[in-house]
Amino acid sequence: MAEAQTTTDHDTIRRWAEDRGGHPATVADTSDGGAGVLRIDFEEEQPDERLEPISWDEFFAKFEEADLAFLYQDETAGGETSRFAKFVERDS
Repeated sequence: MAEAQTTTDHDTIRRWAEDRGGHPATVADTSDGGAGVLRIDFEEEQPDERLEPISWDEFFAKFEEADLAFLYQDETAGGETSRFAKFVERDS
């Protein structure tokens, strides 16, 4: 069974995303002067028009400001590379 892991390590998050062709993004119209709602954009065949690219610096500044952790999976149950990930609240 494939297991999910949680991390707050910036290098791990960036490497995981880039190894899968992802880059940092924010959901349009959610910024209120900051980076907004964070996403990893994998630029599918039909791109999500609501996503706006941001720098890794902006991404991690918002990540820390919001006190988030990154929940992710390296492989699916079938052994394929997984792109499952989401942002969750950090444990205190």
